[in-house]
Amino acid sequence: MKPIIDYIDFRQYMLDYYEDRKRRSAFSWREFSKITGFSSSSYMKVVCDGKSKLSRLGVERVADAMGLTGFEKEFFRAMVKYGQAEDEGAKKSAYESMLAIAKDHKVRVLQGDLFEFYDSWRNPVIRELAPLMPGATPGEIAKKCYPEISAAEVRQSLDFLSRTGLLKKSIDGQLEQAETSVIGTPDATRLALRGMHRQMSTLATPAIDLPKEERNFSGVTMGLSRDTYERIVKELDECRRKVIAIASEDKNIDQVYRLNLQLFPLTRNVKEDNHEEA
Repeated sequence: MKPIIDYIDFRQYMLDYYEDRKRRSAFSWREFSKITGFSSSSYMKVVCDGKSKLSRLGVERVADAMGLTGFEKEFFRAMVKYGQAEDEGAKKSAYESMLAIAKDHKVRVLQGDLFEFYDSWRNPVIRELAPLMPGATPGEIAKKCYPEISAAEVRQSLDFLSRTGLLKKSIDGQLEQAETSVIGTPDATRLALRGMHRQMSTLATPAIDLPKEERNFSGVTMGLSRDTYERIVKELDECRRKVIAIASEDKNIDQVYRLNLQLFPLTRNVKEDNHEEA
């Protein structure tokens, strides 16, 4: 579903959340109401239909149930205030809060430039790194990368990022991000990210030798059914979204990290028939 800052109507956001969950699992209005702590099994539907309001406590319960954290929860609070305001002053104030939060945490949705952006791991890394090194030369930026790359490669990425507006110059001439996050449309993203995942998986191998204070590696080997696999994927999606929200609030960044969430089969399905000829 769309980023929360693309919404103005909190009821529409809740409805889209419900529909998204329902498509991926046997989610119901009863369950939605239950996880938000309301005794009425249809309360969430009543709210989404505009027949009831959310109290201050209800806002927090619903936000927590939908997994909102950081600026996402803050934006949801403002969106509810805007949607339930009874006078123009309160409505205007809430709307201004929404605009301020959206401006601080704007998300760029890539379309035509998506494949080029993800064509090399250098592009997202330099997009994060260059603003942290105001006045640095391409050679100086290159030496900060793991693994070290050439100044020419940095210049190539900087040219692309500037041309597409993913990096821009501030009033004082320093590079800065036009938006906090970059996403793509779902179908296009799946295709473009395959190459990026291959590159990042390769970069992860030498990172094992870094001091344990600078990296975190863990893993578990387990047997799963298809239903359990889907449940775990959902949890990973929620975890990733929360991590992005936490990272977007950091105002004291001093290093660029990559988080890989990987869940993949190590065997074929033992319950599927296999009649390969000898």
